[in-house]
Amino acid sequence: QVQLVESGGGLVQAGGSLRLSCAASGRTFSNYAMGWFRQHPGKEREFVAAINWAGDLTYYANSVRGRFTISRDNAKNTVFLQMNSLKPEDTAVYYCARRADSGSYYLPSNYPYWGQGTQVTVSS
Repeated sequence: QVQLVESGGGLVQAGGSLRLSCAASGRTFSNYAMGWFRQHPGKEREFVAAINWAGDLTYYANSVRGRFTISRDNAKNTVFLQMNSLKPEDTAVYYCARRADSGSYYLPSNYPYWGQGTQVTVSS
């Protein structure tokens, strides 16, 4: 059973920073790509960032490129999302997810395992 637990969300002023963490259970963490998604109230879940199993390939939504950085520590079964220059429109519930064996990095439907989410609120 795969368990993903996010932490690090909270309230921050516009222009500030937060670092999200996602701790994964299981011995196969390093075999899989990981992703971060977010969901605004009343909207569908959207792609934010993803990283391949080795950590040497990363992918970002246009809305966060240059401000957010995804990284991973396979020794600690953890993936991170460093969020800088936060904007009020970044306010959402953020989820980490483990990708399927292959396929799109961008589609939520290609991620069979999800965490419970962590709230990020950016005040103006």
